[in-house]
Amino acid sequence: MKKAAGGWNLFEITWLVLFTSIAIGFTVILKDSLFGFTVFITGVLCVVLAAKGSLMSYVFGMYNTFGYAYLAYINGLFGEVMLNLLFFVPMNVIGFYMWKNNRQDNGKLVMRQMELRGLIFVGMICVLSCLLLGFGLSFIPGQNSPYIDATTTVLSVVATFLMVRRFKEQWLVYIVLNLFTVLLWVIRTLDGSGEGLLMIVMWSAYLVNAVYGYYNWNKGAKEVAAA
Repeated sequence: MKKAAGGWNLFEITWLVLFTSIAIGFTVILKDSLFGFTVFITGVLCVVLAAKGSLMSYVFGMYNTFGYAYLAYINGLFGEVMLNLLFFVPMNVIGFYMWKNNRQDNGKLVMRQMELRGLIFVGMICVLSCLLLGFGLSFIPGQNSPYIDATTTVLSVVATFLMVRRFKEQWLVYIVLNLFTVLLWVIRTLDGSGEGLLMIVMWSAYLVNAVYGYYNWNKGAKEVAAA
């Protein structure tokens, strides 16, 4: 893809403008809060910059982490709350420094690829952890959609570890994660959540970005392997 000003290509610029416009439209039509809008925008910037391997992804990600945790709390998604506050906050800090210390001479992030046995191991851990956490969450009063909540929580943890370690396979996990999270917020919207539609749009945007992220990181990992 041809690069535009500042190292951004046409797809990245178009994608960012499109979903920002959608977010503004939903905020106005649904009379959503400014806070919900800022969570959306920082989330979009975070994942777009992650797909580009930019350190600024972690800066916007920190605000989005606290904001999304609050929205999850008022919607009874306690697994999401714990995930964001107890895991993503420290991992944002760790990830920033690990990415900063693993860059090529030209400033690009060093991207890696997992072996097949590693992928199989990660898959087994995901399935087992989702079942166990879902069972545990089902006992919490007020918990909604425990097994879907557990799945998004576990996949988020796994994808974040892969992201910090700079593996391109993080984006495959993110694709599955985003599909389940969209489903989670569809259910919450049907149950009357005021923030639900905006969250569906946000996570749909993440899904598009995850596909692009895999394309970009797959190319980057091949370049590193060939060097």
